[in-house]
Amino acid sequence: MTIFIDDRPIHLKGAKQAAKLQGEAVANQLEYDRIIDARLDGLKLNALKGHLLVLNATPGTVEKLVSLLNNYNVSELNSVTLVAVEKKAVEEKFKSLYKVVKAAGGVVFKGDKMLLIFRRGKWDLPKGKLDDGESSRVAAVREVEEETGVKAALENRICTTWHTYTLNGSRILKRTKWYQMACLDDSGMTPQVDEDIEQIAWMDAKKTALAMTNSFSSIRFVIDSVNEKVNE
Repeated sequence: MTIFIDDRPIHLKGAKQAAKLQGEAVANQLEYDRIIDARLDGLKLNALKGHLLVLNATPGTVEKLVSLLNNYNVSELNSVTLVAVEKKAVEEKFKSLYKVVKAAGGVVFKGDKMLLIFRRGKWDLPKGKLDDGESSRVAAVREVEEETGVKAALENRICTTWHTYTLNGSRILKRTKWYQMACLDDSGMTPQVDEDIEQIAWMDAKKTALAMTNSFSSIRFVIDSVNEKVNE
């Protein structure tokens, strides 16, 4: 599970990955700028720099981390990796600190080109909240057509992203399920202006990579995930 808080990745690893990750960290500490053990050292503000690895993380560690991220300037922090023996308990603590909103989106291909949208100054992918009683798969196809006018056929599940934002004073954690799709008809392609979409474009791999320099970490995560699946 990876949660993007203010576009900063917080990686959560479970018990099965813990031994391997700890071994790699000891063998090659250059992967992380700092390694701390939550059982020995409490999480402090001065630790939030570079790429941080936190071993033996607990729900309390998560609560402390979120409080620090919300209340202090941590511009020197690039990422946090939490290794938790009780991964499920840590995941539930993350979710309990926010209002969870469910959404779905699509990565649409037309041949070797990918559909991207330009919204609020960033390149993005079409996505949106689920309607009441709606499945993620149905919502993903609907949102693609509503936001871009492109009709697409759903193919494979790509990944799930989690990212946070603030709305009307409430802390929101959005869970988005992403699906790979194939273009069926783009003759009606037009940006959904009332969703602040200014531009829609089909981009090849080179142009997509360039567009991702002006995007979000969570969107780059999705693009990387779909590229891995395509190249398998």
